[in-house]
Amino acid sequence: MQFIESLGYQVVFDDSLQSLKTFIQERNYSKIFVLVDRNTNDNCMPVVQPILAELGNYDVIEVDPGEENKNIDFCIGVWKTMLDFGADRHSLLINLGGGVVTDMGGFAASTFKRGIDFIQIPTTLLSQVDASVGGKTGIDLDNYKNIIGTFTQPQAVFIASVFLKTLERRQLVSGFAEVIKHGLIFDGAYYNKVKNLDVSAITTEHVKHSVGVKNTVITQDPTEKGLRKILNFGHTIGHAIEGYSLLHDEHSLLHGEAIAVGMICEGYLSHKLNGLSLEELEDLITTFRNNFADYQFDDSIDHELLSLMNNDKKNHSNQIGFALLNKIGSCDYDIFVTEDLIIESLDFYRNLIA
Repeated sequence: MQFIESLGYQVVFDDSLQSLKTFIQERNYSKIFVLVDRNTNDNCMPVVQPILAELGNYDVIEVDPGEENKNIDFCIGVWKTMLDFGADRHSLLINLGGGVVTDMGGFAASTFKRGIDFIQIPTTLLSQVDASVGGKTGIDLDNYKNIIGTFTQPQAVFIASVFLKTLERRQLVSGFAEVIKHGLIFDGAYYNKVKNLDVSAITTEHVKHSVGVKNTVITQDPTEKGLRKILNFGHTIGHAIEGYSLLHDEHSLLHGEAIAVGMICEGYLSHKLNGLSLEELEDLITTFRNNFADYQFDDSIDHELLSLMNNDKKNHSNQIGFALLNKIGSCDYDIFVTEDLIIESLDFYRNLIA
């Protein structure tokens, strides 16, 4: 068992999850609830259930999978279920799932009766390297990503590689986008180490390194006033692409797939505005196109994408805010970009894949 100290809690790497049992046994919770979606109920709950069975009674709350369900309506359903089962302020909510479950479950717990304890057990590569640390909870509103939420730290995070074996390759690749991003923004040597890695070869050590990168950033800036904003590289455009896809595409993009598009576009902006060399831009493009399918979209959706970006929570004084690379392994934040240049970056991507 290994662990990383974060903001008042530990991120524990434990394939057996026995440390989860010990952690809960040491605390006198009145009730235990487990939030899952249908997929994690089928594939991940059987791993956790024997441990929870030794602790006594618990109740399972199941929601529908998918980003489109990370909204206030499903959150109300979670709150009502906890009320129906007699949850009080001494209850514990265990969020077992990907980023949708951990984001929404964290938000539900942080607001229920002004806050109850929660534990995160992320089950996807994306949630293990991204949503596992930082204390961001949130839900979407009208396709605006995580626009409602809180900064609330969990009591603990437990990461087990066994859950990654339940994922199809597309889900692993989606999470790989954030692994690559951590190298791009903070650790150039790590980027060069993982950029040619087949996602099936991801190990606990890769996950631990990515968590360590994010943890180093967020512990210096817990509430995203400064340095933590570098974690948003690729996300201003990427979140808009993701929101558009959720609304209009029959088979919508996963988070990492949309962020990969965003990182190519914002890589271009980094080259135009922030000193990223052409050679490094081309390297970034090669890395993402080697791992992610091209996303086809034309300029008819640019207005809608800009509308989504104009409501991004990173903005300031009606300016659209970005985190942009100055070189591979180093990133700046609070760079505000005109709509004309944003469209130019979208055109750059379209011409690239034409």
